[in-house]
Amino acid sequence: MNKSMLTGAIIGGAAVISLGSVAGYQALKGPSYAQVMQVAEVKETVKTPEQVCKQVQITHRKPVKDENRIAGTLIGGLVGGALGNQVGGGNGKKIATVAGAVGGGYAGNQIQKNMQQKDTYTSSEQRCKTVTRSHDRVVGYDVQYKLGDKIDTVRMSQPPTSDRIPVEHGQLVLATAPVAITPAVVPAN
Repeated sequence: MNKSMLTGAIIGGAAVISLGSVAGYQALKGPSYAQVMQVAEVKETVKTPEQVCKQVQITHRKPVKDENRIAGTLIGGLVGGALGNQVGGGNGKKIATVAGAVGGGYAGNQIQKNMQQKDTYTSSEQRCKTVTRSHDRVVGYDVQYKLGDKIDTVRMSQPPTSDRIPVEHGQLVLATAPVAITPAVVPAN
């Protein structure tokens, strides 16, 4: 064998070994992507207290100057006594006058009471109460994936953008590393 044949055989053998080891490494390394099987939103219910106010019409009784209704009792008694005095004669007239005064006093008292209860005014007031509003909010995504023969689930903050998830060294790559921005150096003049 001459020298060039020997060199060619060595180089060829080295090439076969290195290609074989690269192919073997690729086979041992495993798949470079996991297949997305299913994506499900994960939601939570958020409850928010909220104050709800509305205007309400309120009826108030006007202040009463004569709580004991003395004026109505006196006026009713006088009118009742005067009317009772018109009935009968002698002792009957006296009894009719007293009965008229008592009945008129009671009637005057009740009339004044009824008038005081109807003497009202209306105002508008704001009434508030706290109500709880609830709504659902997406907090993540449960992603079922298949990597080789294994089926598993991972929670992600965003849904996958395709039907494959990148894999490096047997692990899912769920987020890309932030790109470092190098500030430009401006030469001094």
